[in-house]
Amino acid sequence: MAAPGALEAAAGSVPGTKVELTVSCRRSLTLSSVPPRNLLDMDTFSKSDPVVILFVQGTGSSEWKEFGRTEVIDNTLNPDFVRKFVLDYYFEEKQNLRFDVYNVDSKSCSIYKQDFLGQAFVALGEVIGSQRGRLERALTTPCWPRCPISRCMGRRYTCNTGPCTASCPCAVPTVPMLGCCHRGVPGKRCGTILLLAEELSNCRDIVTMQLCANKLDKKDFFGKSDPFLVFYRSNEDGTFTICHKTEVVKNTLNPVWQPFTIPVRALCNGDYDRTVKIDVYDWDRDGSHDFIGEFATSYRELSRAQSQFTVYEVLNPRKKCKKKKYVNSGTVTLLSFSVESEFTFVDYIRGGTQLNFTVAIDFTASNGLPSQPTSLHYASPYQLSAYALALKAVGEIIQDYDSDKLFPAYGFGAKLPPDGKISHQFPLNNNVDNPSCAGIEGVLESYLQSLRTVQLYGPTNFAPVINQVAGTAAQVTDGSQYHVLLIITDGVISDMMQTKEAIVTASALPMSIIIVGVGPAEFDGERGGLGTGTGPGGRPRAGSERCPAAMEELDGDEVRVSSRGRYAERDIVQFVPFRDYVDEAGSQVRSMARLAKDVLAEIPEQLLSYMRGRGIEPRRGTAQ
Repeated sequence: MAAPGALEAAAGSVPGTKVELTVSCRRSLTLSSVPPRNLLDMDTFSKSDPVVILFVQGTGSSEWKEFGRTEVIDNTLNPDFVRKFVLDYYFEEKQNLRFDVYNVDSKSCSIYKQDFLGQAFVALGEVIGSQRGRLERALTTPCWPRCPISRCMGRRYTCNTGPCTASCPCAVPTVPMLGCCHRGVPGKRCGTILLLAEELSNCRDIVTMQLCANKLDKKDFFGKSDPFLVFYRSNEDGTFTICHKTEVVKNTLNPVWQPFTIPVRALCNGDYDRTVKIDVYDWDRDGSHDFIGEFATSYRELSRAQSQFTVYEVLNPRKKCKKKKYVNSGTVTLLSFSVESEFTFVDYIRGGTQLNFTVAIDFTASNGLPSQPTSLHYASPYQLSAYALALKAVGEIIQDYDSDKLFPAYGFGAKLPPDGKISHQFPLNNNVDNPSCAGIEGVLESYLQSLRTVQLYGPTNFAPVINQVAGTAAQVTDGSQYHVLLIITDGVISDMMQTKEAIVTASALPMSIIIVGVGPAEFDGERGGLGTGTGPGGRPRAGSERCPAAMEELDGDEVRVSSRGRYAERDIVQFVPFRDYVDEAGSQVRSMARLAKDVLAEIPEQLLSYMRGRGIEPRRGTAQ
């Protein structure tokens, strides 16, 4: 067991929050972009009996898995379903959802023998990022190829093995798109689906508690025990996962531990009746901590225990079996227990906080000539460049939270036409007054166009573009705007001192910086030079190819970034080496999904740290 004193990360991934999705297929005039339409009426003498099935797609996977179903509502074309879908929400993942709507017209257990009414595809982030957490989407019938096998051709909807999709074992991809095996016209709108996302309140609660113990067993030969507590939450399979560890109180059998705070989702995953197991240990310097005893409780019991002054007996099962007169190994008493709601990332997004995404791409000569296959900017007809892949992976996640989908995009380290002037913040779309591009596809298009017109040169300076975004972020600091700067580089940094100064200044502003390192540089390997030396044309000098120390220093996870005696107010930089996410099997989808997941994982906490530091609360009027 590791030395106590600090909260250890749980073995299982704890979701940032739980989101409840409410589904309706009723007529709605709230969004003019989606014409209000009833569901298709598939019954002759009555209306449809609809049910909605939710399918989820795992990170980096193309497979859809059924998550759950609503109840069936009889005889309606505008159902409001009571049964909800509760999903774990991870900001750093693009959580793709598919909603299939069926008319239940027979007693068959197979849903594929029911009438198919339509489907809609959304990302969970789109629903959360939409106005008031409400999203309307048109239902359509997918354009699946008609199955040529005789046993399926005459049927309305199915092969013997399930829905007749392109992945069906008896489907032939070369068959013309003759329509779907389901009834309905391929691509036709079949009504609308309305999704409402609400964060579950018990997932945002945080608990502050304090405990003490009395007459614990003495474990040390020359002194008393050095006790500490370890909290475990139970899992659905009966196992336990560590979720908290108190500090050690030295040389006492009657310790009083300091109050500590823990999210309810970490303590019991939002289930108030789920078992919480607490072990009591005697700390030993060599890590072989002595087990004193254990007891079990639950969140609900703890919440009642303070008023009832509940005392828990600490029991050691081994001693209990061996000693007939064994009573206990001491007692633990709950001194205080309080619950309060903590504002979450979702609160601010639903309250109107807008994420603004800015891109900066390295155009220095160290990347190699774009026309050469060895260049990091080289794109073949069949594969995007490393820069484009990183941009697409990260950008497609964050664009769900940007309502206007307009992204300022810059390049740095290139000579610009016509006079060959070196620039470290030139707009990729060549529009100084409006550097914004329409969506990630627009950024990619402008990036490729710039490669054809500018000359890769150098040096690699981060500070100008950081200061550019910081200047914009400084204009609005009330929490309504938060900026994320994505820098994609080959890792050869030239202005380390200026960059550190820019980061320290930016740490007081509503912004974060993501640095994605592309290329073969050993970003996390043996410490080498800081990469501050450049030769003619901005090319790196010998010894400057590696810059692990520079990137680790900018990341600031271990030591806070500082400049001229000033320390950054908070950690705002996340660095990820691109090569760590290249799948050996060549699965670009999986590797890009992993990249986006790891790169964006710190953004919610960085946003919250800014809001907490400024005492900014979500705008509740907008969220409602």
